[in-house]
Amino acid sequence: MSSVFFRAGVVIVVRHPDLTRVMAFERVDVRGSWQLPQGGMNEGETPIDAAWRELHEETGLRDEQVEVLAEYPEWVAYEWPDELRRGKANRKDRIGQVQKWFLFNAISADITPTPDGSEFVDWQWVTPAWLVDHVPAWRREAYARVLSTL
Repeated sequence: MSSVFFRAGVVIVVRHPDLTRVMAFERVDVRGSWQLPQGGMNEGETPIDAAWRELHEETGLRDEQVEVLAEYPEWVAYEWPDELRRGKANRKDRIGQVQKWFLFNAISADITPTPDGSEFVDWQWVTPAWLVDHVPAWRREAYARVLSTL
């Protein structure tokens, strides 16, 4: 699904067993900015394989701690703000991302992720509405679109 202009990736929503909260992660580079685990797809990788890989890399969560429940039926695209585009020196022609979103359920309320330290420094259980309010403004529409379906 990658194109010249949009990088293909995945987003992982890990839902608490109470079904009202999701696992959010605080970014290393912008403290106070929260998001879901996400990342780009490697050449030849399927979206679900990328989702598992990114979840393991960024949170340390394993197969025995979460289960895949659903996949959002559409690819969700968003454009990066100009200042972020300029920072993407390796691909100046890219203007944003297109992502497949996956819903995972935590098997237990006791699971504890380990933020990777390079992208994330902290985590917490939050309501989807809280998360939408705490992601960067340019991601809010995509987050609201998908999280409103939970």
